[in-house]
Amino acid sequence: MYAYGGRRKAQQDAATVEIGYALVSAAFAAAVLFGAVAGPALLFELPPLLSEVLLRLGMTVAPVVFVARVVSVLVRFRQAAQPSQPGRTNPDS
Repeated sequence: MYAYGGRRKAQQDAATVEIGYALVSAAFAAAVLFGAVAGPALLFELPPLLSEVLLRLGMTVAPVVFVARVVSVLVRFRQAAQPSQPGRTNPDS
């Protein structure tokens, strides 16, 4: 029973680490993208219309990238966690 509980705890820890990685990497990607798109509007004096468009585009695209990154990391983790042949061992072992 201890091995089963330890295994479950290890899986829970792995999922926690993966969720943290997904959130941090998504926040980083969204911040970089926002900076790339809206940065010129914040750093340079651009025409008001162009500045407004760049800011709105950055504020629209950054959350989309954040959600897409979180979902892609967690889906990849979930698929990797499941064995291809449940209950079977490697024939070379």
